[in-house]
Amino acid sequence: MADVKEESKRYPLLEFEYDKGPYEKTLELSNQPGFVSYTSGNPDNQIVANVVEEDVAFGPENLGVPTAEIRRRVDDALAAVGMEQFARHAPHLLSGGQKQRIAIAGILAMEPECIVLDEATAMLDPAGRREVIDTVRRLNRERGITVVLITHHMAEAESADRVIVMNDGQVAMDGAPHDVFAQVDRLHELGLAAPDTVELLHLLREAGMDVPLTGLTVDECADTICRAFGGAEGK
Repeated sequence: MADVKEESKRYPLLEFEYDKGPYEKTLELSNQPGFVSYTSGNPDNQIVANVVEEDVAFGPENLGVPTAEIRRRVDDALAAVGMEQFARHAPHLLSGGQKQRIAIAGILAMEPECIVLDEATAMLDPAGRREVIDTVRRLNRERGITVVLITHHMAEAESADRVIVMNDGQVAMDGAPHDVFAQVDRLHELGLAAPDTVELLHLLREAGMDVPLTGLTVDECADTICRAFGGAEGK
């Protein structure tokens, strides 16, 4: 079994890519309460109260946390996801991205060391996806919370410390994003695509241009193409 605490030290942000085949989760996480918290793609399935702050308080209340401490945790969690101004709002009136951030706040209120997000942006539009991903990245960078993000959206994995590609319950690829996504043909074999930037570089390479496949971000991709065209003009 994998030692997740040790993995947390080595890889503060873990992201998983998998195809639609069956898979099995076999990590023995921890016996410590609250060590790992989980959220899925539909936040409506996790919202249980009619007021935002009451929903965020639900988890710590069930853990027997004292009232004063619950108040502190709720305020802190809502601030962490940028939703403190919606504390007295009704969750069902919020957007999809806002609901998912409330679901994440409910997780934070239980103070876990690791958050597992299972297709957390699957039902969101691009703006909602950005809200959620920006939130979990900030939690990882600023609070040191390990984030395991299960996703089919390649762009969400670009800034991960580690990407694991799953296929039929087996690890098919494992490494840093630049290394994994540079293997475009292998990803295609698994029924996945690389990020759009890498796919563009791959097309240029197939057309005869000598370009590396390591330009993940838009800026990196643009720089790679500019250098390639500059070199071609020099010839």
